[in-house]
Amino acid sequence: MTAKPIIIDCDPGQDDAIMLLLAAAAPAELDILGITAVAGNVPLALTERNARLMCELAGRTDIPIFAGCSRPMVRDLITAEEVHGRTGIDGYDIHEPAIPLQEKHAVDFLVDCLMSSEDQAVTLVPTGPLTNVAMAIVKEPRIVPKINEIVLMGGAFREGGNSTPSAEFNILVDPHAAHVVFACGRPIVAMGLDVTHKALTTKQRLAAIGEIDTRVGRAAHAMLEFYDRHDIEKYGTDGGPLHDPCTIAYLLEPGLFKTKHVHVGIEINSEQTMGETTVDYWGVTKHAPNTHWVHDIDAEGFYRLLTERLARL
Repeated sequence: MTAKPIIIDCDPGQDDAIMLLLAAAAPAELDILGITAVAGNVPLALTERNARLMCELAGRTDIPIFAGCSRPMVRDLITAEEVHGRTGIDGYDIHEPAIPLQEKHAVDFLVDCLMSSEDQAVTLVPTGPLTNVAMAIVKEPRIVPKINEIVLMGGAFREGGNSTPSAEFNILVDPHAAHVVFACGRPIVAMGLDVTHKALTTKQRLAAIGEIDTRVGRAAHAMLEFYDRHDIEKYGTDGGPLHDPCTIAYLLEPGLFKTKHVHVGIEINSEQTMGETTVDYWGVTKHAPNTHWVHDIDAEGFYRLLTERLARL
């Protein structure tokens, strides 16, 4: 089997961190051409460092890491330290990683990598605000045909928003970037809150990760234990939703998920509903579908996959 070429764009964040570990544990299936960091959960200086820390933890020193945009395209940056802690990955032992940051800007890497690829060759996996991806599309529109599909974490419909009544965090941080990406014309698979809120890190599932007696297992358990405390209190559930790893799980085992092909638009005009993903679930607008909206997950299968892969590192 030939590994699928992907570029991961992220803002670690504990859930991004677990996503990176899951991706790193699948070298036979995923050829990670590079990781690009964007400001989001915490500022850029922390997200790029956290991405390097996770690759170091996973033993994947072969993956180049690039720093991208430090703020959204139009609006001021919103961060989420109340969820992720001061470092973005509280629960992990922070140090300066040995893996260097590449000198090239993430947007330039995206453009150069895609322009040197065949059409429909590279899958993009954004799990933070979509600033880097949108800026690359704006800078060089000729990259669009090079994209195979975009498997992203962002948006909300039936669950409502987690940052405003109608907006999910990643889309709210840079709605203008999301507007560019969702309108780009390439296939999109969107992991919104409708599905990630069904992927709860319950005590039993967290304990199974904690039983992995390796540096990776202990680190993943500690980060998730810190991360869960916010959403358990917020939602009153037995465990917090694990958002970003759903993207990689979809690439590895798409049968774990159920999708519906719909049109998704992004609200960029109303302050009251800024960043809302307008999911036309029943086709009432007659707009052509642009997104495979993920609405259900085999949560037991997802955590089986996650735990088994983390144990490989």
